[in-house]
Amino acid sequence: MKAIKSASIALAALGLAFTTGCHARHSTKEVFYLISVNQALPYWQSAAAGFKQAGAEYKVTARAVGPDGYDPQAELTELNNAVAAKAGGILISVADAAVLKPGIDAAVSAGIPVITVDSDAADSRRLYFIGTNNLEAGRLGGQRIVAKLNGKGNVVVFTYTGQPNTEERLKGIKDVFSIHPDLKIVDVVDIKADPKTAFDKAQQYLALTGPKQIDAFICLDSASGKPVSDAVSRASGAKRLVIAWDVSADTLAAIKAGTIDSTVVQKPFTMGYVGLKLLDLVYHDSPAQFGKDYSSDPFSPYPSFVDTGTSLVDKSNVDVYIAASGGK
Repeated sequence: MKAIKSASIALAALGLAFTTGCHARHSTKEVFYLISVNQALPYWQSAAAGFKQAGAEYKVTARAVGPDGYDPQAELTELNNAVAAKAGGILISVADAAVLKPGIDAAVSAGIPVITVDSDAADSRRLYFIGTNNLEAGRLGGQRIVAKLNGKGNVVVFTYTGQPNTEERLKGIKDVFSIHPDLKIVDVVDIKADPKTAFDKAQQYLALTGPKQIDAFICLDSASGKPVSDAVSRASGAKRLVIAWDVSADTLAAIKAGTIDSTVVQKPFTMGYVGLKLLDLVYHDSPAQFGKDYSSDPFSPYPSFVDTGTSLVDKSNVDVYIAASGGK
């Protein structure tokens, strides 16, 4: 399926800027931070790999920090530590906008460029957002459910409640379902980054029969797809539509085996890779008015949003993604 392509022109233009004459002005004393929750997930390991690869190319120091699980307060601590260390720039995924906004604003006030990635804090003083058009990505998942269930059925959603990106994805699904009244979201399950919660809840819903039977599960995070598909596989005689989020070896294998129908794929490596280079650009070529709200400036030197792309992977193209990941 076609990737979502908004802001590609802006990304290309910025790419020209940071591929010219960059290496001569760099030093390992320049330290950039990628901060997120759920660092243990393959998704964030991929983002960190992109971030560090760009750091190696530019010969600067790139650090990926944050809690292994879902802990916005621990993420705020890492943000405050990066500010205290006088970071050259910060790329941050916002687990909870209410928790992280004051820290983001404080970083910008201290003269440190902050760009949000994957999950935004639009009301903060961050420069702009790099990542997925999450509203459209949610619609992509919702349209897949409509097509596979012929517009009728009961659906359970697995997510992180309150996280800006997952909330946008849920809104995208609801937008699609709003014109299909026979498709109903029975429950929105907050797994709190715990795969076991996803597995246990899926098992509970698989026990329902008759009019209450669940026909589809859609996972709006990278942690719940595999455990939900495992629950369906272990349920005697159960056949349910399972749509995952993001790409991992387990998810790709499950699509190939037929236990997951499809997954909505983002580009975390690209987010990290491009994110460091764009932070570096701001660090070396700071705007005349640092910390200004550029979102309403028609002559802004920055985009408001850099979309790194989204696609749907199913059996028709899963081998391409397996090959791209080295068959792992």
